[in-house]
Amino acid sequence: MSVGRGISWRTAVVGLSVMTAGCAVGPNFHKPKPWVPNQYGGPDRIAAATDRNGKPAPVASQTTPDDPDTAWWTIFNDAELTRLEQRVATDNLDVRAFAYRMAQSRAELRIAGAERYPAMSATGSYARQQYSTKMLQRIVTDVQSEHPEFGQVVGTPGQAKIPLFNQWRDSVDATWELDLWGRVRREYEAAAASSQAVNESRRGMLISRQSEVARDYMELRNTQQQLRILLENRDVAKTMLDLNQQRYTKGLASNLEVEQARAQYENTLAQIPQLEQQLAMQVNALSLLMGAPPRALSDELLTAAAIPPVPPRVPVGVPSELARRRPDIRRAEANLHAATAQVGEAVAEFYPRVTINAGFGFESLSFRDLGFWNAKAWNVGPSITLPLFQGGRLRGQLELRKAAQKEAAINYQKTVLGAWHDVDNALTAYTDEQRRHDSLEQRMQASHHALELAQNQYRNGMVTYLNVLDAQRQYLGAESDLTTSTAAISGNLVRLYNALGGGWETTYPDTPRRKQAAATPRPAATGGAPATPAPSTTPDQPA
Repeated sequence: MSVGRGISWRTAVVGLSVMTAGCAVGPNFHKPKPWVPNQYGGPDRIAAATDRNGKPAPVASQTTPDDPDTAWWTIFNDAELTRLEQRVATDNLDVRAFAYRMAQSRAELRIAGAERYPAMSATGSYARQQYSTKMLQRIVTDVQSEHPEFGQVVGTPGQAKIPLFNQWRDSVDATWELDLWGRVRREYEAAAASSQAVNESRRGMLISRQSEVARDYMELRNTQQQLRILLENRDVAKTMLDLNQQRYTKGLASNLEVEQARAQYENTLAQIPQLEQQLAMQVNALSLLMGAPPRALSDELLTAAAIPPVPPRVPVGVPSELARRRPDIRRAEANLHAATAQVGEAVAEFYPRVTINAGFGFESLSFRDLGFWNAKAWNVGPSITLPLFQGGRLRGQLELRKAAQKEAAINYQKTVLGAWHDVDNALTAYTDEQRRHDSLEQRMQASHHALELAQNQYRNGMVTYLNVLDAQRQYLGAESDLTTSTAAISGNLVRLYNALGGGWETTYPDTPRRKQAAATPRPAATGGAPATPAPSTTPDQPA
């Protein structure tokens, strides 16, 4: 190949790289289209629950197709929960550790991208050398024996001697692989997809910790309400014990009734330390999530507060947006992309590697002559490496990459299906728990009325104290179950938003991806390499 005088060798190299930029062997990645239902839930699930008249039972909090708030925890209107959610994004140790894992993946991407550019290095050396005099004498002897006429020129073999000399050298060397078959671009494409997968893992870790904070917070408030109920029942039990003791002194009650009242009072007292222990453990759990020592949040969390109620309207978005929001689906897609690119990288290994080497510097036997222009030395030229026999290593590597790509396609399909199962289960739990809560509320009102009647009848001597104890036990259980159900509704809403994959958009925004040259390479003829048709990467038909 000749280059005209008006065109520099740099222009020729750039032109060659442009001509070969679109040539990349192996399959190209195509974004898969996941299965998406027409709507969240479904009419069969909604119609399954009916009221006493056989009509679909409505619930107080309804889901809507509006876009969900990225800071979904604000729908509870709880200032303390909002503060905790803001802190977990910066203070949680798992989230902070993922920031350094992300930094590692970016460094690996930078390392992979370095192969796209020429590698240049500057060297300088000095050597004091002594070549073999014996070898020179041997050469002189051989020359004289084969060409006697050179004897006077070469001289006496025993007198031939190479003196010591110094060698000074400095140079700038460069090497660049012409990516004719897209091996380097496929490698960088795989590294970029792997970096994206790590980024999605970081987002998944964040929303996991956000939902964990919200669930623990709901349980904390539930325990506080359970403790409040228990303390109220303690006061009622103490009042009934005093009443029975007064009636006993007046001969209106037996000693058995007094001891039964005392047993009920002591049983209520015995449950208080258990709830206090549970409360301390829940505070410690939230402290650990904040990266704080034990009981660090006691001052701000031990002040009792109500369970955050759910809003009447819950925006959940539309089904087609789920794959864009859920980090695990996005991570599975990135892993599939990386596996597909690695197949192309393995195919490119069958092709020859063409590398351009160049160097320019100065060489001299004297340091003072090193800077003169006539001491310059340079070289430029290509080198070609063709794999002839590798003992099956290249074919084994290609089969390995193909199998990994098929596995990644199946994992993507499994992740998408698992996501829809999570959403459907969370919607079912959220709706059905509300209906259960309505029944429990009716039960508590009836139990409270029955307790009031039993207490009044006992004061008037119409029933025994066993009736009061039974009514009090039923009311305590009903009130406790209703409070637990209230916390479960809020917890199920947290579970629903966790299944929808929200909460990372503000902390780790989805910045536009840099356009990769290797993202959409044009297919090229494979020449003498083994045929590798581009596999389909859709989850329904894995490659």
